[in-house]
Amino acid sequence: MIPKFIVDNNVGKLAVWLRALGYDTLFINPIDDSDLVKIAEEENRIILTKDTGVVKRRPVAMRQVQALFVRGQDWRQQLAQVMKDLRLKTDRCFTRCLACNSLLVACDKEEARGHVPDKIFRLYPTFVKCASCARYFWEGSHWERMRGVLAAIKEQGS
Repeated sequence: MIPKFIVDNNVGKLAVWLRALGYDTLFINPIDDSDLVKIAEEENRIILTKDTGVVKRRPVAMRQVQALFVRGQDWRQQLAQVMKDLRLKTDRCFTRCLACNSLLVACDKEEARGHVPDKIFRLYPTFVKCASCARYFWEGSHWERMRGVLAAIKEQGS
């Protein structure tokens, strides 16, 4: 079973990076602790938090809701911990929208015309589109930098 997450405000940067890894990750800011736990329970999501109050809530303490207390101040350390503790795989990177969490779908190059800068359209052969917010993505230098960061974090957590 592929884990799904809900990320507390105090570790919000994890949301983008877990989405980059291809994991369904909710980030609602602001959110009350009780709502965070309720959504996690209803949608079978793992809570990621630095808030001891969240992990002491009855559904979490009684293990009706899974939560991981995240240590470290730096998001790279936090992501390394989450990847290691939950044994997350990196085989589905860049399959979710970093902005809204929806799945990305392949699209014809022509469909991307007018939605990406002309130079990008000429340079890249393939594009993907967010099924929800209609943003377009391509495997450019940004993805390469992110892949490098993820590889380094994976190595750190090993």
